[in-house]
Amino acid sequence: MWPYPKIVAHRGGGSLAPENTSAAMQCGLDYGFRAVEFDVMLSKDGVPVLMHDPEFGRTVLGTGSVATTLAQDLLQMDAGSWFDPRFAQVRVPSYEEVFLFCQTHQIWMNVEIKPAAGFEKETGRVVATLTRKLLETGNPALVPPLFSSFSLDALLSAKQAAPEIARAYLLDEFEPDWLDSLRRLEAVALHTNQKKLTPAWAKEIKEAGYGLFCYTVNVPERGREIMSWGVDGFCTDRIDLIHTDFAQHA
Repeated sequence: MWPYPKIVAHRGGGSLAPENTSAAMQCGLDYGFRAVEFDVMLSKDGVPVLMHDPEFGRTVLGTGSVATTLAQDLLQMDAGSWFDPRFAQVRVPSYEEVFLFCQTHQIWMNVEIKPAAGFEKETGRVVATLTRKLLETGNPALVPPLFSSFSLDALLSAKQAAPEIARAYLLDEFEPDWLDSLRRLEAVALHTNQKKLTPAWAKEIKEAGYGLFCYTVNVPERGREIMSWGVDGFCTDRIDLIHTDFAQHA
């Protein structure tokens, strides 16, 4: 059983806005998406912020890294100009800021815990602890977020800090011990690369009783194909092409 939205906007606004920013979350909402995926890592002083790459240079200009930069400096950094000059005023957002935006607009969150190397357990613990705190003051009627991560250690740490928040294990490709990992995490789903998923593996995952979610599907035909294998949902960069009701017509 997959209790979550089936079509999710990747990193907020997909390919239409600078990823992992408040502008991206607004873009997804403007396209009717009330389900987003985004990445969270820690600043030097342990504040969760939205960022995919541990090193600067792609979505944030300059040199350096998230793990060696204080939150007060990170939150002032330009996270939009790389995408388009129109987004020059867009800054790196804190996780709390984006979480509150999503709660206000009733947007479901797939929170990918994306720790820098060496910070796996700490990132899982801090993100889970803050999420639990924010949920306590939010709308209890909303579907709670889902944690996902490629880091088993980060998810185990999140499980210890906030066991009531559901977890999904991320894998790029098939690993022989995938089922053992899911059981260890008491996970609800496996998330994997749609390019490397096979019908046979999809069948195994579903028969084992887990949800199956894929990243990142940008071609409608591919979306229909993997859903015919039993895939429950996927994230997309093409929120202008693959709409929120896609699964109903797949």
